[in-house]
Amino acid sequence: MPKLKTHSGAAKRFKKTGTGKFKRGQSKMRHILTSKKTKTKRKLASIVLVSVADTPKVARMLPYA
Repeated sequence: MPKLKTHSGAAKRFKKTGTGKFKRGQSKMRHILTSKKTKTKRKLASIVLVSVADTPKVARMLPYA
């Protein structure tokens, strides 16, 4: 069995937690922030977990995470 390649784009976006779940950042925080409410920006700045439905796809892209 040959070595599996890590998806380099996914490696930059996802990190594995101690319990085996994947965490991710949120979108809409790059620019045009003056028109967004402070509450919205504070909520979007947090790290969230990848949904249960998408976890197998992310795990396949990161075989050695």
